Amino acid sequence: MDKRVYFLMVISFIVGMVELIIGGILDLIAADLHVSLGEAGLLITIFSLILAIAGPILLVLTAKVERKQLTTVFLVFFFIGNLITVFSPNYTILFLGRIVSALSASLLIILCLVMAPTIVDPKYRGRAIGIVSMGVSASLVLGVPLGLILGNSFGWRAPFVLISLLALLSILGVILFMDKVEPRPSIPLSKQLASLKNRKIFFAQSTTFLFMAGHTTLYAYLTPFLKTTMGMQGTWVSAAYLIFGIAAVTGGGFGGTLADLIGTKQTILSVIILFAIAIFAIPYTTFALVLFLLLMVIWGMMSWAMSPAMQSYLIETSPETSDIQQSLNNSSLHFGIAIGSLIGGIVIGHFSVEHNALVGGILVLLSLGTALISMHEKATVAKRM
Repeated sequence: MDKRVYFLMVISFIVGMVELIIGGILDLIAADLHVSLGEAGLLITIFSLILAIAGPILLVLTAKVERKQLTTVFLVFFFIGNLITVFSPNYTILFLGRIVSALSASLLIILCLVMAPTIVDPKYRGRAIGIVSMGVSASLVLGVPLGLILGNSFGWRAPFVLISLLALLSILGVILFMDKVEPRPSIPLSKQLASLKNRKIFFAQSTTFLFMAGHTTLYAYLTPFLKTTMGMQGTWVSAAYLIFGIAAVTGGGFGGTLADLIGTKQTILSVIILFAIAIFAIPYTTFALVLFLLLMVIWGMMSWAMSPAMQSYLIETSPETSDIQQSLNNSSLHFGIAIGSLIGGIVIGHFSVEHNALVGGILVLLSLGTALISMHEKATVAKRM
């Protein structure tokens, strides 16, 4: 395996961390900038929305630009966005910093995924994509505990200082170690979206969206949930996030193995059902720490166990457009994170954080419905995009 693939994985991890790293320190940001938890949660929503929408658009707009140069330029923008975040004196400037960071991150993640298979032998292409994808998924689950530990120790700006330094190192790494990568023809957005006319695919993508929305409705506000329902502070909250993160990373491997053993459809349905049970039950286990942590491990594992099964299911459903489906599924995932964090903020603003689990569980049940619809739709032959 070309060592540059691991370098791309590191870049995707660094860039991906910024999306949810704020989740563990929402209360610190809200208190410092004198905004509500819901408004602080919008910092996740805007980032995820831009990540879902801007990536494919920017990839088409920059289709003719050499990839090493393009990566370097957008890493510089990413660095600037994080600097704005670090030195932001108020909520408005912080919001601006998140927009700049998200725009650059949206293209960088896709670039890493696109470049990885082009710099290895054809027999390693699938593995190369998997390695970079692992960096993205790991950033989403491990970024929060890292941000929480640094935020509680040194203030909420500290995680972004670290990311800014890592971005600088990434820029140097690309300049020194990456060879030029010529661009490949991109697929027009109209053709990508046209594949959603296939109802089987549309409802499969909707499953990812609803599943992640339900997850993020609670996960984005897990810190205030832990503090409100269990009185956890500092070290205990960090430990809870770390346990969740480890469980989530493990869940990705578990989901892939399970899909090989019992099939993609059975895995998707089983994971959604277990996930829904875990989320609904979470508020009723807060009286016993051991029971709560046990259920949180199940929740964490299931949160990423569906991803490999869904990716495989989409490839099985439409092998002719598998590349497009992976891109759309990435957008569906981030749309889910955006809408979930938005809904979670609304629930907290109008009710209380204890209700986030109930609302999140309902969204997960809806994802079970869309999964069943997709699986019962007749397969149609998709034309190559």
